[in-house]
Amino acid sequence: MTPLAQMAVDILTTADGRAKTALSRQHAATWRAARAAGETPEIGTAAPPDRPARPAAPDLVAPRDVPRRKPGTPEGRIALLHAVAHIELNAVDLHWDIIARFSDTPLPTGFYDDWVKAADEESKHFNLMADCLEDVGSFYGALPAHAGMWRAAEDTADDLMGRLAVVPMVLEARGLDVTPGMIDIFRKAKATAAVAALETIYAEEVSHVAYGSKWFHFLCGRHDLDPTGVFHDLVRKYFRGPLKPPFNEEKRAEAGIPPDFYWPLTEGA
Repeated sequence: MTPLAQMAVDILTTADGRAKTALSRQHAATWRAARAAGETPEIGTAAPPDRPARPAAPDLVAPRDVPRRKPGTPEGRIALLHAVAHIELNAVDLHWDIIARFSDTPLPTGFYDDWVKAADEESKHFNLMADCLEDVGSFYGALPAHAGMWRAAEDTADDLMGRLAVVPMVLEARGLDVTPGMIDIFRKAKATAAVAALETIYAEEVSHVAYGSKWFHFLCGRHDLDPTGVFHDLVRKYFRGPLKPPFNEEKRAEAGIPPDFYWPLTEGA
């Protein structure tokens, strides 16, 4: 069996979204089968690329240059699906990157179980969104997309605790805040396939945020650090700007993130 870190690099260096997610799901299934057989596969070490391979489209632009479209229109709903597909494809890379980039850090095998599972689910999520786009006559790559999605990975390339704080515990937690509103938009439009896809994403993203909280707290315990204070320091260091309410406090709590983690990081706190 190929070492897990090398599997991660194989995925990170695959450009096409459908091919990347197919390889991601294949490698995740291989890992899962080995673990189910009672094996502890080799993690190995590998040098991930500074940036993952990307398809020729979409055009990546600054956040301010992504066109604003009204979500109540068909064009606006396509743009929303496209934005979510882009987020999910980045999430696939982020979860495999954390495996490869920090493979020289001694960690329990459960750490890798969690992020392989998260990467597998993000791969499924990308394909759900790509299918929804194709169902309405569009495709992933048809619209410009946010160029800043990988910045959090670059900023935390040498800081595992910073990566856990910013990616799952801030960026993915934000998804818990905004996804119910997106589901309502598609429900009002009677877009049943999109509603079902987003409900799947919403349910499964809670566990991804929880993995971040779980391993962040694990590392704080290993180093005898106060999780709340360290989280505040890392988010202020690596995340640009304050956190913005409203927050989905119920789902954040379910994922292991209490209010005293995020409310002090809001504007004016």
